[in-house]
Amino acid sequence: MTQDKDARRPNVSLAERARRIRRLAVRMGEVQGQGYVGQALGIADVLAVSYFHALRHRPDDPYWEGRDRFNLSIGHYAIALYAALIEAGIIPDEELETYGGDDSRLPMSGMAAYTPGMEITGGSLGQGLSVSVGMALALKRKGSGSRVFNLMSDGELDEGSTWEAAMSAAHHGLDNLVCIVDVNNQQADGPSTKMLGFEPLLPKWEAFGWYAQRVDGNDVGAVTEAFDRAMAHEGPRPRVVICDTRMCKGVPFLEARDITHFIRVEPDEWAKALAILEAAGPL
Repeated sequence: MTQDKDARRPNVSLAERARRIRRLAVRMGEVQGQGYVGQALGIADVLAVSYFHALRHRPDDPYWEGRDRFNLSIGHYAIALYAALIEAGIIPDEELETYGGDDSRLPMSGMAAYTPGMEITGGSLGQGLSVSVGMALALKRKGSGSRVFNLMSDGELDEGSTWEAAMSAAHHGLDNLVCIVDVNNQQADGPSTKMLGFEPLLPKWEAFGWYAQRVDGNDVGAVTEAFDRAMAHEGPRPRVVICDTRMCKGVPFLEARDITHFIRVEPDEWAKALAILEAAGPL
C-alpha cells in the first residue's frame, strides 16, 4: 500500500482518484489549448491504482530512498503523470496553470531534471524498460526492498530495445520489476496494430520469462487485483500487466474521434469535457 497517503483527502476511492486525474489533465490541456490528453484520459485508472494503492512513496519527500520508482517511458504522457503527481500532493495544485510554459516544472514532454516525482526522461521511445531493468538490478544488488514500475506504450513494442530489456529482466530474475503496457492501439500514424502487429501479447511476454496478466485498464477493480497478484506472485520473475485502455475515456465526444493521438479542440470544448467528467462522477 502507498506510504504516507495524501492526508488532505483521506478515504477517497480509487475511482474518484481516477476522475480527479482526468479533470486535472483536461485542465492542463486547456492551458495550452492542445496536448496528449487522450492518453491521459485513457491511463487515469492505472495511475490512480499505481499512486494510491501500489506505490510506496512520500508526497512530502519525493526522493525518499525507500520509495518505489515509477518510470514513465513514454515522455509525451507527461500530462497524465503530472495530473497523478498533483492529485498525490507531490506537485502543488497551483502549478497546473504553468503547464508547458516558460520556466515551468511541467514541460509538455517529461524531464526528470525539472519535475519532482519524474524519475526518468522518457522522450526517446523504447528506452524506458532498459532503464528500469538497470534500476531494478541496482536496487536488488544494494539489498533494497524498493520496486520499479515501468509504464510504456504499445507503440514501444515495435522497438527491439524493449525485447532486449525483457530478456535481460528475466535472465536476472528481477522480481522487483513491474512493467505496465498501455495498449490503446493508437500511434501518431494510426492504429498501433496496423503499424506493426504485436499480438498475441500475453503468451509473448510469458515466452520471454515474465509473469504476465492482461486486464481491462479502465476497470479500477481489475487493475487493482492484477497489481495485487503481481506483488504476491512468488518466484524470480519480472511481472507485466498489459492494460487495454480506451483513448479519451470518459469524454464521449472525444472518444468518438478517429484521430486522438494529439488533441486539439475548440476553446468551449474544454469546458464541455470538464463538465462531462464532473457530472459523470467515478467512471
